[in-house]
Amino acid sequence: MTFSLQQLHAFTTIVESSSLGRAAEVLHVTQPALSRTIKRLEEELGAPLFERHSKGMQLTAIGEALLPHATLLLHEADNAREEIDAIRGLAKGTIRVGAVASIATLVLPLAVSGVLARWPNLRVQIIEGVWDRLADSLLKQEIDLALSMAVPDTDEITAISDCCWEDTSYVVAALDHPLRAKTALCLADTLDQQWCVPPRGTGPFEHMQRVFAEHALPMPEIAVETRSITVLKSLVTRAGFLSWMAAPMYDTESAAGVFDTLPIPGLVARRTLTAFRRRQGILPRPALMLLEQLRQLTATAA
Repeated sequence: MTFSLQQLHAFTTIVESSSLGRAAEVLHVTQPALSRTIKRLEEELGAPLFERHSKGMQLTAIGEALLPHATLLLHEADNAREEIDAIRGLAKGTIRVGAVASIATLVLPLAVSGVLARWPNLRVQIIEGVWDRLADSLLKQEIDLALSMAVPDTDEITAISDCCWEDTSYVVAALDHPLRAKTALCLADTLDQQWCVPPRGTGPFEHMQRVFAEHALPMPEIAVETRSITVLKSLVTRAGFLSWMAAPMYDTESAAGVFDTLPIPGLVARRTLTAFRRRQGILPRPALMLLEQLRQLTATAA
């Protein structure tokens, strides 16, 4: 069985467009020519890839099975072309990485700065988000590395075991929050306050839930759930909310006297952070450069 990258590109473009005509426009070919390309691919595979309907093209079971492999092969071909061009001096190469907010505000900038100091022609694309968004971007080939709180490996994503470190999370509040005036402050005192946190199912929410459980406490009533770090910080600063944040996320606000850790004696909530990659495929050379820099930083921190 042999098929070309051109055939796979045609196949994935039809899937994305849901229409032979729209895919032909995207690829700048005629519809009959595109149809012949897919027909030859189907002949190579010995089975139809699409069911043709009046409303568009729908994948068959064979097409569904081929899609992730076609996407991976095209992505690896792009990586190979980019790396070869970079070696020849024809292109810069691109690091594609995603990170949770606490890493994006401290560790990742240091790593990126270190990489660009050694390889100034590289470009860097960064997305920020909680784990579910990073995992989705990793599987969609939008990023090659994801930096997040440690979670169990899956069939498709695995942690890079020699690139991990720790940070500490705290309850944060504005400097004029009423709880700061309370004597013998404890975690239970926060239960009747207004809280804003990342959504349920995210790493920070689950970490906070685990810490409250370790103190034999229920979770407080959460008034606002949002993925926006800007919104969380604004609610803490301007509206008197409490929130749960890793220390690197608010070091700037702490230094500026905007908001800071709520001084609850004995509350030390550590978590492990690590780098993740797809199980399948080769890690592109630019991503390897960033990974090596992260390893050096995390080893120093450890």
